[in-house]
Amino acid sequence: MLGESGPWEPPEIKVAVDLVILTMRASVFHVLLIERGEDPQAGMQALPGGFLSNETEGVHDAALRELREESGLDASELHIEQLAAYGEVGRDPRGRVLSVAYMAVAPGLPEPIAGTDASDASWVPVDDVLSGRVSLAFDHWQIVCDGVERARSKLERTSLALAFCDRTFTLTELQQVYEGVWGCQLDPRNFYRKVQSIPRFVELVGTVRRAAAGRPARLFRSGGGKVLYPPLVRPVSSEP
Repeated sequence: MLGESGPWEPPEIKVAVDLVILTMRASVFHVLLIERGEDPQAGMQALPGGFLSNETEGVHDAALRELREESGLDASELHIEQLAAYGEVGRDPRGRVLSVAYMAVAPGLPEPIAGTDASDASWVPVDDVLSGRVSLAFDHWQIVCDGVERARSKLERTSLALAFCDRTFTLTELQQVYEGVWGCQLDPRNFYRKVQSIPRFVELVGTVRRAAAGRPARLFRSGGGKVLYPPLVRPVSSEP
């Protein structure tokens, strides 16, 4: 196509990946952030990620590599899915950068280990990011918002909540996942009734007696279903 000054040349586009890694820590919803060790925006908090390492590396492979290099986490135990692509002009001062973002979820993830171009890595409460108390580099605040909303929505209609739990869990622990991700309080009796009425959501394993006084807790595991019907609809107060 011809422009006023001659043929139009497409810009060079660099491809990167960014990771929204979510977990529950002490019943609080957390996201993994790194501290950038290099310019641009050195010293700022950001999502783990980076450019594709070579022309043959796939985007998904790059996401798994960055997860390992920048945080020391192994993707084999995580639920990971592609979130969205971000390519607005000016999102990165290094030029035109298209970033493919992934959302990853796992229970009880360990303390991360910073690597490559990250000077630090830590778990940060999601509320601190969404509220702006923690500022993020580039457009990573929007990516976190999109990842959190994806998780909140999928908890309503899929079994994603179980990815935040250990292999066996109590209904109280499952409720804490919903409360942490949705940011609201749920009535225990109503929650337990709804969860157990959904076919193939959870199944009873047995009971375990807690050290503290009280009734023994019942242990559950995944029932194998992926879609929740009827869905668990989040309260209006937790809508973004």
